Amino acid sequence: METEAQSGSQPHSDEGHPPPLEAVSVPWKSVGSCKSHREPPGGPVETSAVEEAQGQEGPAAAQLDVSRLRSSSMEIREKGSEFLKEELHKAQKELKLKDEECERLSKVREQLEQELEELTASLFEEAHKMVREANMKQAASEKQLKEARGKIDMLQAEVTALKTLVITSTPASPNRELHPQLLSPTKAGPRKGHFRHKSTSSTLCPAVCPAAGHILTQDKEGREVDTTLFAEFQAWRESPTLDKTSPFLDRVYREDVGPCLDFTTQELSALVRAAVEDNTLTIEPVASQTLPTVKVAAVEYGSTNTCALSGLARACRHRIRLGDSESHYYISPSSRARITAVCNFFTYIRYIQQGLVRQDAEPMFWEVTRLRKEMSLAKLGFFPQEA
Repeated sequence: METEAQSGSQPHSDEGHPPPLEAVSVPWKSVGSCKSHREPPGGPVETSAVEEAQGQEGPAAAQLDVSRLRSSSMEIREKGSEFLKEELHKAQKELKLKDEECERLSKVREQLEQELEELTASLFEEAHKMVREANMKQAASEKQLKEARGKIDMLQAEVTALKTLVITSTPASPNRELHPQLLSPTKAGPRKGHFRHKSTSSTLCPAVCPAAGHILTQDKEGREVDTTLFAEFQAWRESPTLDKTSPFLDRVYREDVGPCLDFTTQELSALVRAAVEDNTLTIEPVASQTLPTVKVAAVEYGSTNTCALSGLARACRHRIRLGDSESHYYISPSSRARITAVCNFFTYIRYIQQGLVRQDAEPMFWEVTRLRKEMSLAKLGFFPQEA
Protein backbone atom coordinates (compact mmCIF):
# COMPACT_ATOMS: atom_id res chain seq x y z
CA MET A 1 0.00 0.00 0.00
CA GLU A 2 2.72 2.21 0.84
CA THR A 3 4.33 1.36 -2.36
CA GLU A 4 1.22 2.13 -4.23
CA ALA A 5 0.83 5.24 -2.29
CA GLN A 6 4.35 6.19 -3.03
CA SER A 7 3.87 5.26 -6.55
CA GLY A 8 0.60 7.05 -6.57
CA SER A 9 2.17 10.07 -5.14
CA GLN A 10 5.30 9.90 -7.31
CA PRO A 11 3.62 11.08 -10.42
CA HIS A 12 2.48 14.07 -8.56
CA SER A 13 5.88 14.92 -7.34
CA ASP A 14 7.60 14.37 -10.76
CA GLU A 15 4.97 15.93 -12.99
CA GLY A 16 6.31 17.14 -16.26
CA HIS A 17 9.34 14.72 -16.26
CA PRO A 18 9.43 11.35 -17.97
CA PRO A 19 9.31 8.38 -15.65
CA PRO A 20 12.48 6.43 -15.16
CA LEU A 21 13.05 3.44 -17.28
CA GLU A 22 12.96 1.10 -14.32
CA ALA A 23 9.63 2.28 -13.22
CA VAL A 24 7.99 2.06 -16.63
CA SER A 25 6.56 -1.28 -17.48
CA VAL A 26 6.83 -1.89 -21.17
CA PRO A 27 4.90 -4.81 -22.59
CA TRP A 28 7.08 -7.22 -24.59
CA LYS A 29 4.88 -7.12 -27.44
CA SER A 30 5.31 -3.52 -27.84
CA VAL A 31 9.00 -3.95 -27.58
CA GLY A 32 9.02 -6.81 -30.04
CA SER A 33 6.94 -4.91 -32.40
CA CYS A 34 9.43 -2.06 -32.27
CA LYS A 35 12.39 -4.29 -33.11
CA SER A 36 11.68 -4.01 -36.79
CA HIS A 37 11.56 -0.29 -36.39
CA ARG A 38 14.61 -0.09 -34.20
CA GLU A 39 17.15 2.34 -35.60
CA PRO A 40 20.56 0.94 -36.24
CA PRO A 41 23.28 1.86 -33.91
CA GLY A 42 24.44 5.35 -34.35
CA GLY A 43 21.49 6.42 -36.54
CA PRO A 44 20.34 9.41 -34.57
CA VAL A 45 23.89 10.69 -34.18
CA GLU A 46 24.50 10.68 -37.95
CA THR A 47 21.31 12.54 -38.57
CA SER A 48 22.19 15.23 -36.13
CA ALA A 49 25.68 15.47 -37.66
CA VAL A 50 24.25 15.98 -41.10
CA GLU A 51 21.92 18.56 -39.71
CA GLU A 52 24.80 20.21 -37.96
CA ALA A 53 26.85 20.06 -41.13
CA GLN A 54 23.98 21.47 -43.05
CA GLY A 55 23.56 24.14 -40.41
CA GLN A 56 27.25 24.96 -40.66
CA GLU A 57 27.36 24.90 -44.52
CA GLY A 58 24.40 27.32 -44.81
CA PRO A 59 26.20 30.43 -43.47
CA ALA A 60 29.36 29.54 -45.44
CA ALA A 61 27.39 29.27 -48.66
CA ALA A 62 25.65 32.52 -47.94
CA GLN A 63 28.97 34.13 -47.18
CA LEU A 64 30.37 32.71 -50.44
CA ASP A 65 27.41 34.06 -52.36
CA VAL A 66 27.91 37.47 -50.77
CA SER A 67 31.60 37.45 -51.65
CA ARG A 68 30.73 36.41 -55.20
CA LEU A 69 28.21 39.20 -55.42
CA ARG A 70 30.76 41.61 -54.06
CA SER A 71 33.41 40.48 -56.54
CA SER A 72 30.96 40.65 -59.42
CA SER A 73 29.84 44.11 -58.33
CA MET A 74 33.51 45.13 -58.09
CA GLU A 75 34.10 43.81 -61.58
CA ILE A 76 31.07 45.67 -62.81
CA ARG A 77 32.27 48.80 -61.09
CA GLU A 78 35.74 48.43 -62.53
CA LYS A 79 34.40 47.79 -66.01
CA GLY A 80 32.00 50.70 -65.66
CA SER A 81 34.83 52.87 -64.39
CA GLU A 82 37.05 51.85 -67.29
CA PHE A 83 34.23 52.51 -69.75
CA LEU A 84 33.57 55.88 -68.22
CA LYS A 85 37.28 56.67 -68.27
CA GLU A 86 37.46 55.73 -71.92
CA GLU A 87 34.39 57.83 -72.69
CA LEU A 88 35.87 60.70 -70.67
CA HIS A 89 39.16 60.36 -72.53
CA LYS A 90 37.32 60.38 -75.86
CA ALA A 91 35.29 63.40 -74.79
CA GLN A 92 38.50 65.19 -73.69
CA LYS A 93 40.13 64.41 -77.04
CA GLU A 94 37.11 65.68 -78.92
CA LEU A 95 37.02 68.77 -76.73
CA LYS A 96 40.72 69.35 -77.33
CA LEU A 97 40.22 68.99 -81.08
CA LYS A 98 37.30 71.37 -80.94
CA ASP A 99 39.41 73.84 -78.91
CA GLU A 100 42.19 73.60 -81.49
CA GLU A 101 39.68 74.08 -84.28
CA CYS A 102 38.18 77.06 -82.47
CA GLU A 103 41.65 78.54 -81.97
CA ARG A 104 42.51 78.03 -85.62
CA LEU A 105 39.22 79.59 -86.72
CA SER A 106 39.83 82.46 -84.31
CA LYS A 107 43.27 83.07 -85.83
CA VAL A 108 41.79 82.90 -89.32
CA ARG A 109 39.12 85.39 -88.30
CA GLU A 110 41.71 87.75 -86.78
CA GLN A 111 43.84 87.46 -89.91
CA LEU A 112 40.84 88.15 -92.12
CA GLU A 113 39.85 91.12 -89.98
CA GLN A 114 43.40 92.50 -90.15
CA GLU A 115 43.53 92.01 -93.92
CA LEU A 116 40.14 93.66 -94.24
CA GLU A 117 41.30 96.62 -92.17
CA GLU A 118 44.48 96.94 -94.21
CA LEU A 119 42.50 96.65 -97.44
CA THR A 120 40.02 99.25 -96.26
CA ALA A 121 42.84 101.58 -95.21
CA SER A 122 44.64 101.11 -98.52
CA LEU A 123 41.40 101.71 -100.42
CA PHE A 124 40.72 104.90 -98.49
CA GLU A 125 44.31 106.03 -98.99
CA GLU A 126 44.12 105.27 -102.69
CA ALA A 127 40.80 107.07 -102.94
CA HIS A 128 42.21 110.12 -101.13
CA LYS A 129 45.29 110.00 -103.36
CA MET A 130 43.11 109.85 -106.47
CA VAL A 131 41.03 112.75 -105.18
CA ARG A 132 44.17 114.79 -104.46
CA GLU A 133 45.60 114.01 -107.89
CA ALA A 134 42.28 114.87 -109.51
CA ASN A 135 42.16 118.17 -107.63
CA MET A 136 45.76 118.95 -108.57
CA LYS A 137 45.11 118.09 -112.21
CA GLN A 138 41.95 120.16 -112.17
CA ALA A 139 43.79 123.11 -110.66
CA ALA A 140 46.62 122.73 -113.18
CA SER A 141 44.12 122.44 -116.04
CA GLU A 142 42.25 125.52 -114.87
CA LYS A 143 45.53 127.38 -114.60
CA GLN A 144 46.62 126.29 -118.06
CA LEU A 145 43.20 127.18 -119.44
CA LYS A 146 43.41 130.62 -117.90
CA GLU A 147 46.90 131.15 -119.26
CA ALA A 148 45.88 129.81 -122.66
CA ARG A 149 42.91 132.17 -122.78
CA GLY A 150 45.18 135.05 -121.84
CA LYS A 151 47.66 134.09 -124.55
CA ILE A 152 44.85 133.68 -127.07
CA ASP A 153 43.49 137.12 -126.23
CA MET A 154 46.97 138.62 -126.50
CA LEU A 155 47.65 136.86 -129.80
CA GLN A 156 44.29 137.89 -131.18
CA ALA A 157 44.98 141.48 -130.23
CA GLU A 158 48.43 141.32 -131.80
CA VAL A 159 47.09 139.71 -134.95
CA THR A 160 44.39 142.35 -135.21
CA ALA A 161 46.97 145.09 -134.74
CA LEU A 162 49.27 143.48 -137.26
CA LYS A 163 46.48 143.12 -139.82
CA THR A 164 45.61 146.75 -139.30
CA LEU A 165 49.26 147.64 -139.70
CA VAL A 166 49.63 145.61 -142.89
CA ILE A 167 46.40 146.88 -144.42
CA THR A 168 46.72 150.57 -143.59
CA SER A 169 50.46 150.98 -144.04
CA THR A 170 52.42 150.60 -147.24
CA PRO A 171 55.86 151.83 -148.22
CA ALA A 172 54.31 154.39 -150.59
CA SER A 173 51.82 155.76 -148.05
CA PRO A 174 52.72 154.82 -144.48
CA ASN A 175 50.17 155.18 -141.70
CA ARG A 176 51.68 157.89 -139.54
CA GLU A 177 49.27 157.25 -136.65
CA LEU A 178 50.63 153.73 -136.37
CA HIS A 179 54.19 154.98 -136.85
CA PRO A 180 54.79 157.91 -134.45
CA GLN A 181 58.47 157.93 -135.38
CA LEU A 182 57.51 159.26 -138.82
CA LEU A 183 55.83 162.33 -137.36
CA SER A 184 57.62 165.64 -137.37
CA PRO A 185 59.40 166.55 -134.13
CA THR A 186 56.80 169.22 -133.36
CA LYS A 187 53.89 166.76 -133.69
CA ALA A 188 55.40 163.56 -132.48
CA GLY A 189 55.94 164.52 -128.87
CA PRO A 190 57.92 162.45 -126.38
CA ARG A 191 57.80 158.64 -126.82
CA LYS A 192 56.86 156.63 -123.80
CA GLY A 193 56.67 152.90 -123.40
CA HIS A 194 57.35 150.20 -125.94
CA PHE A 195 55.52 149.82 -129.22
CA ARG A 196 55.53 146.34 -130.69
CA HIS A 197 55.54 145.43 -134.37
CA LYS A 198 56.35 148.85 -135.74
CA SER A 199 57.30 148.87 -139.40
CA THR A 200 59.47 151.64 -140.75
CA SER A 201 58.47 152.88 -144.19
CA SER A 202 60.01 156.29 -144.59
CA THR A 203 61.11 157.71 -147.93
CA LEU A 204 64.17 155.78 -149.05
CA CYS A 205 67.05 156.96 -151.24
CA PRO A 206 67.85 154.90 -154.31
CA ALA A 207 70.66 152.40 -154.08
CA VAL A 208 71.43 149.10 -155.69
CA CYS A 209 71.67 145.81 -153.83
CA PRO A 210 73.86 143.52 -155.95
CA ALA A 211 73.02 140.38 -154.07
CA ALA A 212 69.24 140.69 -154.34
CA GLY A 213 68.96 142.74 -157.47
CA HIS A 214 66.61 145.22 -155.75
CA ILE A 215 66.82 148.94 -156.09
CA LEU A 216 67.38 150.19 -152.56
CA THR A 217 66.59 153.68 -151.40
CA GLN A 218 68.09 156.02 -148.86
CA ASP A 219 65.95 158.34 -146.78
CA LYS A 220 66.75 161.91 -145.85
CA GLU A 221 68.19 160.83 -142.51
CA GLY A 222 71.06 159.25 -144.34
CA ARG A 223 70.24 155.57 -143.75
CA GLU A 224 71.60 153.04 -146.16
CA VAL A 225 71.05 149.33 -146.46
CA ASP A 226 74.02 147.12 -145.70
CA THR A 227 74.19 144.73 -148.65
CA THR A 228 75.68 141.86 -146.59
CA LEU A 229 73.03 142.11 -143.91
CA PHE A 230 70.29 142.43 -146.50
CA ALA A 231 71.55 139.36 -148.37
CA GLU A 232 71.58 137.31 -145.17
CA PHE A 233 68.05 138.51 -144.39
CA GLN A 234 66.88 137.65 -147.89
CA ALA A 235 68.30 134.13 -147.60
CA TRP A 236 66.60 133.68 -144.25
CA ARG A 237 63.28 135.11 -145.52
CA GLU A 238 63.04 132.50 -148.27
CA SER A 239 62.77 129.75 -145.62
CA PRO A 240 62.23 131.47 -142.27
CA THR A 241 63.17 129.47 -139.21
CA LEU A 242 64.26 130.09 -135.63
CA ASP A 243 67.34 127.92 -136.02
CA LYS A 244 70.48 129.73 -134.88
CA THR A 245 72.59 128.11 -137.59
CA SER A 246 71.33 130.50 -140.26
CA PRO A 247 73.80 133.35 -140.91
CA PHE A 248 71.13 136.00 -140.30
CA LEU A 249 70.07 134.76 -136.84
CA ASP A 250 73.62 133.81 -135.92
CA ARG A 251 74.68 137.41 -136.47
CA VAL A 252 71.68 138.79 -134.56
CA TYR A 253 72.35 136.43 -131.61
CA ARG A 254 76.03 137.31 -131.57
CA GLU A 255 75.71 141.09 -131.99
CA ASP A 256 72.39 141.96 -130.34
CA VAL A 257 70.50 139.23 -128.43
CA GLY A 258 73.50 137.86 -126.52
CA PRO A 259 74.88 141.22 -125.31
CA CYS A 260 71.40 142.55 -124.54
CA LEU A 261 70.55 139.61 -122.25
CA ASP A 262 73.98 139.40 -120.66
CA PHE A 263 73.26 140.44 -117.06
CA THR A 264 75.35 140.27 -113.91
CA THR A 265 73.53 137.20 -112.62
CA GLN A 266 74.68 134.70 -115.21
CA GLU A 267 72.48 131.79 -114.11
CA LEU A 268 69.30 133.83 -114.17
CA SER A 269 70.39 135.43 -117.45
CA ALA A 270 70.57 131.99 -119.09
CA LEU A 271 67.10 131.13 -117.81
CA VAL A 272 65.70 134.42 -119.10
CA ARG A 273 67.28 133.88 -122.52
CA ALA A 274 65.82 130.35 -122.77
CA ALA A 275 62.37 131.61 -121.72
CA VAL A 276 62.49 134.40 -124.32
CA GLU A 277 63.44 131.93 -127.06
CA ASP A 278 60.64 129.55 -125.98
CA ASN A 279 58.15 132.44 -125.69
CA THR A 280 57.35 131.48 -122.07
CA LEU A 281 58.52 134.61 -120.26
CA THR A 282 55.93 136.82 -118.55
CA ILE A 283 56.44 140.43 -117.42
CA GLU A 284 53.99 141.71 -114.83
CA PRO A 285 53.62 145.12 -113.20
CA VAL A 286 53.71 144.90 -109.42
CA ALA A 287 52.77 147.09 -106.51
CA SER A 288 55.09 147.94 -103.64
CA GLN A 289 53.97 144.92 -101.58
CA THR A 290 53.73 141.66 -103.46
CA LEU A 291 55.45 138.30 -103.34
CA PRO A 292 58.20 137.44 -100.83
CA THR A 293 61.90 137.77 -101.61
CA VAL A 294 63.38 135.36 -104.15
CA LYS A 295 66.94 134.08 -103.72
CA VAL A 296 69.10 133.86 -106.83
CA ALA A 297 72.63 132.37 -106.80
CA ALA A 298 72.73 132.20 -102.99
CA VAL A 299 72.30 136.00 -102.71
CA GLU A 300 69.10 137.61 -101.60
CA TYR A 301 67.59 139.47 -104.54
CA GLY A 302 64.13 140.31 -105.63
CA SER A 303 63.03 143.07 -103.30
CA THR A 304 61.29 146.07 -104.82
CA ASN A 305 64.52 148.04 -104.31
CA THR A 306 66.95 145.52 -105.83
CA CYS A 307 67.03 144.16 -109.40
CA ALA A 308 67.36 140.37 -109.53
CA LEU A 309 69.24 140.50 -112.87
CA SER A 310 71.72 143.32 -112.36
CA GLY A 311 71.93 143.19 -108.58
CA LEU A 312 71.78 147.00 -108.43
CA ALA A 313 69.66 148.98 -106.03
CA ARG A 314 66.88 150.24 -108.24
CA ALA A 315 63.16 150.85 -107.89
CA CYS A 316 61.57 147.74 -109.43
CA ARG A 317 58.07 148.20 -110.77
CA HIS A 318 57.93 144.95 -112.74
CA ARG A 319 58.67 141.30 -112.16
CA ILE A 320 59.21 138.34 -114.48
CA ARG A 321 58.08 134.73 -114.30
CA LEU A 322 59.79 131.97 -116.27
CA GLY A 323 57.45 129.40 -117.79
CA ASP A 324 55.18 127.61 -115.31
CA SER A 325 57.46 128.35 -112.37
CA GLU A 326 55.90 130.02 -109.34
CA SER A 327 59.06 132.05 -108.69
CA HIS A 328 58.97 135.74 -109.50
CA TYR A 329 61.99 138.01 -109.97
CA TYR A 330 61.86 141.79 -109.59
CA ILE A 331 63.57 143.74 -112.37
CA SER A 332 64.57 147.35 -112.85
CA PRO A 333 63.30 149.54 -115.73
CA SER A 334 66.61 149.14 -117.56
CA SER A 335 66.48 145.33 -117.34
CA ARG A 336 62.85 145.39 -118.42
CA ALA A 337 63.74 147.55 -121.49
CA ARG A 338 66.47 145.09 -122.52
CA ILE A 339 64.17 142.07 -122.18
CA THR A 340 61.31 143.86 -123.96
CA ALA A 341 63.55 144.81 -126.89
CA VAL A 342 64.59 141.19 -127.40
CA CYS A 343 60.98 139.98 -127.05
CA ASN A 344 59.84 142.50 -129.69
CA PHE A 345 62.47 141.22 -132.11
CA PHE A 346 61.48 137.57 -131.60
CA THR A 347 57.78 138.43 -131.91
CA TYR A 348 58.35 140.09 -135.28
CA ILE A 349 60.45 137.29 -136.78
CA ARG A 350 57.83 134.78 -135.56
CA TYR A 351 55.19 136.75 -137.45
CA ILE A 352 57.37 136.58 -140.54
CA GLN A 353 57.83 132.84 -140.05
CA GLN A 354 54.07 132.34 -139.71
CA GLY A 355 53.36 134.38 -142.84
CA LEU A 356 51.49 137.15 -141.07
CA VAL A 357 53.64 139.95 -142.44
CA ARG A 358 52.76 140.58 -146.08
CA GLN A 359 55.31 143.16 -147.18
CA ASP A 360 58.25 143.38 -149.49
CA ALA A 361 61.69 142.39 -148.30
CA GLU A 362 62.97 145.95 -147.87
CA PRO A 363 60.34 147.24 -145.38
CA MET A 364 60.65 144.01 -143.43
CA PHE A 365 64.45 144.39 -143.36
CA TRP A 366 64.20 147.95 -142.05
CA GLU A 367 61.78 146.86 -139.33
CA VAL A 368 64.23 144.14 -138.28
CA THR A 369 67.01 146.73 -138.32
CA ARG A 370 64.98 149.08 -136.15
CA LEU A 371 64.34 146.29 -133.63
CA ARG A 372 68.06 145.51 -133.58
CA LYS A 373 68.71 149.20 -132.97
CA GLU A 374 66.32 149.11 -129.95
CA MET A 375 68.26 146.14 -128.55
CA SER A 376 71.54 147.99 -128.97
CA LEU A 377 70.20 151.13 -127.29
CA ALA A 378 68.72 149.12 -124.42
CA LYS A 379 72.07 147.36 -123.95
CA LEU A 380 73.78 150.75 -123.77
CA GLY A 381 71.33 151.85 -121.05
CA PHE A 382 68.80 153.90 -123.03
CA PHE A 383 65.22 153.17 -122.17
CA PRO A 384 61.95 155.16 -122.19
CA GLN A 385 60.82 156.74 -118.95
CA GLU A 386 57.78 155.14 -117.36
CA ALA A 387 54.75 157.22 -116.56
